[in-house]
Amino acid sequence: MLILVVLIVGSLYALPNLYPTQPSIQVAYTDSGRSADQSLLNDLESILEESQTDYEEMFLRENKIVIKFKDVDTQLSSKTILQNALLDKVIIALFLEPATPQWLKDLGANPVKLGLDLSGGVHFLLEVDIDTAQQGRLELLLDTYRKTFKEERIKFDESSIKDLKLHFKFNDNQSYNKALKKFRDDSPVINGVQYIITERPSTDVLMLEYSDIALREIRDYAVGQNLITLRNRVNELGVSEPIVQRQGGNRIVVQLPGVQDPTAAKKIIGKTANLEFRMEANARTSPLRKEEFSFKENEFQTAFLERSVIVAGDRVTNANTGFDESGFAQVNITLDMEGGRAMQKATSGNIGRRLGVLFVEQKTKSELITNDQGESVIEQTSYIEKNIISLATVQAVLGTSFRITGVGSPAEASELALLLRAGALAAPMKFVEERTVGPSLGKENIELGMKSIVIGFALVVLFMIFYYRVFGIAANISLILNLVLITGIMSLLGASLTLPGMAGIVLTVGMAVDANVLIFSRIREELKEKDPQSAIRDGFSRAFVTIFDANVTTLITALILYIIGTGPVKGFAITLSIGIVTSMFTAIMCTRAMVNLVYGNKNIQELKI
Repeated sequence: MLILVVLIVGSLYALPNLYPTQPSIQVAYTDSGRSADQSLLNDLESILEESQTDYEEMFLRENKIVIKFKDVDTQLSSKTILQNALLDKVIIALFLEPATPQWLKDLGANPVKLGLDLSGGVHFLLEVDIDTAQQGRLELLLDTYRKTFKEERIKFDESSIKDLKLHFKFNDNQSYNKALKKFRDDSPVINGVQYIITERPSTDVLMLEYSDIALREIRDYAVGQNLITLRNRVNELGVSEPIVQRQGGNRIVVQLPGVQDPTAAKKIIGKTANLEFRMEANARTSPLRKEEFSFKENEFQTAFLERSVIVAGDRVTNANTGFDESGFAQVNITLDMEGGRAMQKATSGNIGRRLGVLFVEQKTKSELITNDQGESVIEQTSYIEKNIISLATVQAVLGTSFRITGVGSPAEASELALLLRAGALAAPMKFVEERTVGPSLGKENIELGMKSIVIGFALVVLFMIFYYRVFGIAANISLILNLVLITGIMSLLGASLTLPGMAGIVLTVGMAVDANVLIFSRIREELKEKDPQSAIRDGFSRAFVTIFDANVTTLITALILYIIGTGPVKGFAITLSIGIVTSMFTAIMCTRAMVNLVYGNKNIQELKI
């Protein structure tokens, strides 16, 4: 019963991989606030009909339009036609539409996802500059202590940042001791201390640097902030299932399947976005000192803001959502010291007026032109777009921390906080690695990988039948079941199949019969002294310990590869780990079940193996 249940479940989740995927494209409006509608669908139909492009199906799904094609060439040519016709109005993404029946989707059964090396696209590895993030924190800290020492009349001669440390030289021993007490009082945090203090009482010098706990917090915040920013920017590409994830301490991996133009992808990832805080202009404001801007959510709604910028987005250190006293959503803003002083000065005499938050974004405008060779090409130019994302009443004098109310629902408040955080990167990043994989290479990789699996499988099957006869047939059936289970488990877990992952499957094909070889060899040894039934029983039971030890040590190695390895190595480790577990199940339990069906409860006088 256990074998039947495992095989039925495994086969069920492997079944979607038998349905071929279909080249398709997704079309969505560039403006994230607009959903694809029947009007856009009609436009797409007209464009493709005028160009005499054949497509199989076109329909609306999840605020996007999906168009299916018969082959990849038609898919690529249609993307170019639609892009030339609609330019910046829409985002077009290439992808492969699975043909999985709905009843399988309802069970959560989907095809195995293909990695970047099999589906094609671009891969970036970016490194976050933690030293610059730390330097920024130290500058803020230096300004804070300068102000504090001035207020508390602690006299110092020099203050600077050297080698990522704060250096203070005080006038006398009394000021030195007061500052030391202040540093020690500020240092404790929940999980330890945030400062390491170097004392030099003979020269009245104190040096302050961040502890490992504080450095880890700075690093995690910078990387986490940049992850949010990158995900927000990558979403504009409209790529199907992009991967933006952290790798190690200070690196971020960006994988964009289906994108073959790394230049365009780098423009999106590296583009600049900022924020500006301005007071709303009133009736007495001179026309020369005010500007009209539209709202981001409603381009027909506008408001006049003063031209002078109070604070820019680079002074925002944090933004999160919360609720006010009446239970309505709000956004909590934190500025650095300089931004806080500017905000305090601007709002001290303007209580009751409205404060506007402008989202400033650098975008590109596409234009279809004819080059010198008479070919139609798309020319892109950059421009700055500014939209109001919030216009709220100032209820009190604002400083480094304040709140924005009247932002609508909690979901809208969360989106506003995201825009505020994603306005700028928390720390600079550099491109450490860049790879491009074309769709043709991905197709070739799949074909070569499948060819290697088929050849390896065929050779193993022939050898087992020739050498072990009936037992070999049982081992071959177990090998087929093993491949089915590997596919089913990868589909169930949502794991991605990569080219190294295919290498892991090829290795598993060979390793899967290794356990059977050990069992059959043990049965041969037992036949010299025992009857066939006893030899079969003892051969399986005594070979188990050896098989278990060998597979567990290999599994440990595969797990270590997964933990410390990068993307390609992880792909190999995943398939190898799954293959080891499934091969033990099929080699020991399934093979024994089949042998028992053939030889069980029979009076066998001679056994050939």
